[in-house]
Amino acid sequence: MDSSSTGTMQRIQNEKNILDEPDSPLETGSSNGENRTMNRAVLFVIALFSLDSVVGQASYSIPEELPKGSLIGNVVHDLGLDTKRLVSGKATIFNRNTAEYVELNRERGVLLVKERIDREALCTDTTVCALDFQVILENPMEFYTVTIQVTDINDNSPTFEKSEMKFKISETAMKGAKFVLERAVDHDVGINDLQDYMLKPSDHFALNLHSDANGRQNVEMVLEKPLDREKEQQINLVLTAVDGGEPQRSGTMLIDVTVLDVNDNAPVFTQKTYRATVIENSPKGTVVAIVTASDHDEGPNSKITYSMTNTLDNVRKVFQINEENGQIVLIEKIDYENSKHFQINLLASDNGGLTDSSKLIVDVQDINDNRPEIRIMSRSNVIAEDSKPDTVVTIINIEDLDSEKNGEVKCFVKESVPFILKSSRNNFYSLVTDSDLDRERESAYNITVTCSDEGVPSLSSSVTLTLQISDVNDNAPVFEQSSYQAYIVENNTPGVSIFTVKATDADWNQNARVSYILEESSINGGPVSSY
Repeated sequence: MDSSSTGTMQRIQNEKNILDEPDSPLETGSSNGENRTMNRAVLFVIALFSLDSVVGQASYSIPEELPKGSLIGNVVHDLGLDTKRLVSGKATIFNRNTAEYVELNRERGVLLVKERIDREALCTDTTVCALDFQVILENPMEFYTVTIQVTDINDNSPTFEKSEMKFKISETAMKGAKFVLERAVDHDVGINDLQDYMLKPSDHFALNLHSDANGRQNVEMVLEKPLDREKEQQINLVLTAVDGGEPQRSGTMLIDVTVLDVNDNAPVFTQKTYRATVIENSPKGTVVAIVTASDHDEGPNSKITYSMTNTLDNVRKVFQINEENGQIVLIEKIDYENSKHFQINLLASDNGGLTDSSKLIVDVQDINDNRPEIRIMSRSNVIAEDSKPDTVVTIINIEDLDSEKNGEVKCFVKESVPFILKSSRNNFYSLVTDSDLDRERESAYNITVTCSDEGVPSLSSSVTLTLQISDVNDNAPVFEQSSYQAYIVENNTPGVSIFTVKATDADWNQNARVSYILEESSINGGPVSSY
């Protein structure tokens, strides 16, 4: 990467998560919802650490299309760490999408481009495009936030969906008559985006550019000089769209005008803007809306043809208009999580070449069709029985692809166990100890965490965490009797067993191993050990 790419790091707060036990795999179970290309994940970080944490942040800016292996930034320096800490802490990148594009080299302490980044594919309709992810370290556990802003380069030309548009215009058309042209689309942003149009030759027509309420620039061809069919039956024009990048890119579309005899009236839509609502996942063939235009001419010139224009995006893949009756139907299922609104630009044309334009705004209504998803990110399967209350065992991040109530998720622990969930920042939950643990009473727990959304009907997912309780030496050995009595005869042989004592320890393994020691005392003035 260009050495000018920089990183800045700022400490946000001084918290530290200290692991008491080394990480090891934790058995988990999960009932997952539908697999989707774009997952939202519920994250479980299984670890034993105090509630203090260290959180740092680094930011970088890189241009799109950098080759694989390009340097993004020295993250170990910018986060105030060292490479030994990255290696010992098993530093990993967490974000379900960023991992495709960025990799962390622990030994060098740098972030590298893993796959070529296409800003237009990554951030379709967003001017500011950024990759946000976390660098996570273990032993002790630390979270660092990294943001990589991907800047645009001028790698896309303005494009027209059609290579040619045909118009039939009456020779009696009045000066000022307007004809809607298809607008071009440029997937770049800022100065690299579409900037202007040119129409040549300009003997009869001029361009009129204006923006709609959504900021989209519409293009019209305005008649400036009367047409004369006897002099010119066919007029060929070229519409050129240019961007402001360096070097400048452009795209063209041919305009073919056929001059006709008299056609007095243009079609007129009943509304300038139509609105409709469609429920996501509605079946193909669902009627979304019916638009209507009228023409006061008679005969062939009154016949109206409906069409969709200015739609280089995915509108044509989802909707279809009946050119005879203006009925608009679905030809593909709609996913609210991918597209919440559509704008369909409409054109009504008569046989005489006159037109009118309108638009249909389609709002997609969300249904509860996504379960909360669960992903285990880092784990520990052992906790000491002398851990204090509020010791963090697991961190959970909750996300749901649905919106509003359908996307609001709450998590809870089903079993009656000495653990509770506490809500923290950014949809994170912490699973913490709620009371004292006693390995002698319970040596292991199977903790089921269930996350349910607020939709109707509610959808849920769960994960089962198996947690072992490690022993501490908190029990003293106990004799079976508080006192013992035994009788021996005099002149007995040395080494003969007199009697047996026994003690037990409720602890485990090494802590339960009992050793016996004869305390020093005296018999008739001599030490007991001499007997």
